[in-house]
Amino acid sequence: MGERTLIMGVLNATPDSFSDGGKFLEVEAAVARGLAMERDGADIVDIGGESTRPGSHGVPVEEELRRILPVIEQLRGKIRIPISVDTSKAEVAEMAAAAGAEIVNDATALRNDARIADVIKRRKLGLVLMHMRGEPATMQKKPFAKDVLRDVSRGLRHAVLVARRAGVVRSQIVVDPGIGFGKSYEQNCELLARLPELARLGFPILVGTSRKSFIGGALEKPEARAKAALDRIWGTAATVAASILHGAHIVRVHDVAEMAQVARVCDAISSPRILRGGGKAKR
Repeated sequence: MGERTLIMGVLNATPDSFSDGGKFLEVEAAVARGLAMERDGADIVDIGGESTRPGSHGVPVEEELRRILPVIEQLRGKIRIPISVDTSKAEVAEMAAAAGAEIVNDATALRNDARIADVIKRRKLGLVLMHMRGEPATMQKKPFAKDVLRDVSRGLRHAVLVARRAGVVRSQIVVDPGIGFGKSYEQNCELLARLPELARLGFPILVGTSRKSFIGGALEKPEARAKAALDRIWGTAATVAASILHGAHIVRVHDVAEMAQVARVCDAISSPRILRGGGKAKR
């Protein structure tokens, strides 16, 4: 990380994800999508078998594994980019790693299952710690934090401490402010604007804004409505650009080909040498 922004492609092997639920539930469709994302410019494929959308409820370990393991096993060896597993369960992380996953993307930042840190240490995996205020079922109903940056920073510092105490080395950790996870519309926008302050934690930053409802909120005008997740691609592009120009190292997106173009241009702006194929971005 550092030379350019990395693109993490979202692959939801779920029936109920907010944006593409059910679209890649079949193994063949999910594998084809993973291969397409690599061709489109993804640097990482993030496979999830449990939705964390607002109002969602968890699924048993067995069901989560049933959804993702065949996809990981079939993609392994067919793609050259790392596979990430989006899970908050140690058993799932363990089995996914055995099948070929190299990164664990934990949306609960070890709050749901701190044993994930042991899996990360033992298998030498990458670990994404995402901030979520509350739980998926109720996170948009509970009171929001009075100071969102303080709340996110405090939560991520605690998660890092848990991981480090378990023996996870600093270079394995990436942090994610959790856009849309227990934050108001205004707080999501504030977090994107204040990413340089979050960088003070000392870890690479991943940002996931793709197709999220706060983008629709920004576009709620008579002349430019965007109520459906699939209608938010241009709004997503704006948030991806803002994230990169404010210091994000990884952006997690559904529309890989389009956002890869956004990242390429933003990297060129951040460091003109990138456009010529050399040098390092100023991170």
